[in-house]
Amino acid sequence: MKTPSTSAHDKENKIVSVSKLVPASAEQIFELLANPEMHAVIDGSGSVIAPKSSAPQRLSLNATFGMSMKRGVPYKMTNTVVEFVEGKQIAWRHFGGHVWRYILEPTTGGTTVTEQFSYGTSKSPLTLKLAGYVKGNEKAIKQTLANLADYFANKK
Repeated sequence: MKTPSTSAHDKENKIVSVSKLVPASAEQIFELLANPEMHAVIDGSGSVIAPKSSAPQRLSLNATFGMSMKRGVPYKMTNTVVEFVEGKQIAWRHFGGHVWRYILEPTTGGTTVTEQFSYGTSKSPLTLKLAGYVKGNEKAIKQTLANLADYFANKK
C-alpha cells in the first residue's frame, strides 16, 4: 500500500516541506542520502544524472560534491553540506543559496522523511518563485519521496 505524502508551504520562512512514511530505518535512509551515487536513483526532478568523480563516497558536514545535471541542457552543480546530524538530518546548498534538507524521524512502520526546499537564504527567492521553481520543486519532492519509499519497499 502506498502511503500519501503531506505538503506544507511556509511562505513567511520560504520553505516548501513534504513528508512521507518510508518503510526503512532512519539509519538506512541516511546512508542512502549521504551517498551522492544514490541521488540519481531517488531524484524526482529528473535532473540529477550522477556525481562528479571528485565527490566523496559519503557526505559529511562541510563536504563539497559536484553533480552532473540536466534540465534541457547538461550542466554541473557543486553543493556544500551545511547541516549534518548522523542518522537524523542532512542538508546541502549550492551557489544560489537555497538549501535542500532531509529530516528523518523514526516511527511505527519505518521513518517519516521530510524533504524541504528552503529558499529564504536564496540569492534571488523572488526569481525562484516567479520562474515556477517553488511550485515545481514541491512536485519533484513528492516524486523523490515516492521513489525513496519504493526503493526501500522493493528491497524487502
